[in-house]
Amino acid sequence: MATSERNNKILLDLVQQPGNNLCADCGAPDPDWASYTLGVFVCLNCSGMHRNLPAVSKVKSIRLDHWEDSLVEKGNSAAKAIFEKCVPVFFYQPQQKDCVVLKDQWIRAKYERREFTGENIYFQKVYSAELFEATLWKKGKDSKQFLKSTFLLSQKDFTLRYFIKEDSKVPKAVINMKDLNAVFQPEKIGHANGLHISYVDDERSKNLFVYHEDGQVRASSQMYAACCFPSHIHRLTADCLKEGYMEKTGPTQREPFKKRWFMLCSMNRKLLYFKSPLDATELGAVFIGTESHGYSVSETSSRNARGSRWRCGISLETPERQFVFMCEQEQEQSEWIMAFRKVISQPMTPEDYSNEANLRRGK
Repeated sequence: MATSERNNKILLDLVQQPGNNLCADCGAPDPDWASYTLGVFVCLNCSGMHRNLPAVSKVKSIRLDHWEDSLVEKGNSAAKAIFEKCVPVFFYQPQQKDCVVLKDQWIRAKYERREFTGENIYFQKVYSAELFEATLWKKGKDSKQFLKSTFLLSQKDFTLRYFIKEDSKVPKAVINMKDLNAVFQPEKIGHANGLHISYVDDERSKNLFVYHEDGQVRASSQMYAACCFPSHIHRLTADCLKEGYMEKTGPTQREPFKKRWFMLCSMNRKLLYFKSPLDATELGAVFIGTESHGYSVSETSSRNARGSRWRCGISLETPERQFVFMCEQEQEQSEWIMAFRKVISQPMTPEDYSNEANLRRGK
């Protein structure tokens, strides 16, 4: 057997072994690329990020490219023992479904900056610090302009503070981390490092839209937040089930339809609606309970949708009233109905009952 054929066969056998059968960086199954300088097997998407680090990583296809005797010698497990030796137990490690920014910075942190090898004490101090300060560009509440604001993450009192003026001693807001969620939204915000921070204040959802000019800065990503606040990592990575424009009418269904931006999250079972995607405060919220509590969703006829430009209707039944929404396309209608049904099918928690009662009381 020719040397190249033998080497490729060895690689194909290696990639089937435990530890190698998942991408070393995002966990995607059946990786078919390998970095022969780092000794790891990676998926197609992560291989593209490795190509952006030519001084550190060189990749080849394990099926299509020619391999000489310089085979992958380490394998994923051996490489992790080196490059992930000192990853904090609470550090958020991106998964296959996560956005490019998170995965790119994870790969750069591991291999380019070598943050977790234990070689540089600076990185260990950063991750153990009780207070972290950074300047982010934040969208103004009533304008489309992004202005510089100072953000402080505190592990000591479990808060995020931000200041809209450089010399200000009083924060614009003090956000308890138990009420906070952070999700990368580069397309929505219009910046590669765009972050959507949402939190609850007096039972209402509020939004901050920020970005940092340098993607390596921890305050611009979920990763640093996860480092500081390990017990809420699940909240820091929660994304809404569905968001987008629909048209909405009022309680009597005789009111004119108005175009609104909607967000549906399974975590709090709320459908929030805003005038535009980057509004700081919601216009309203609808709680989504279970079928046994009188909640259901279905398609509805467009014949009763007076004044609506769109014709793909959705009827959401609640114990209080019927909500009617109109979508522009049938695919959007189908996706919204599936998202509603997913929430309706989930059992309610004690916290859900409390949220439902608060909304009914008009809080």
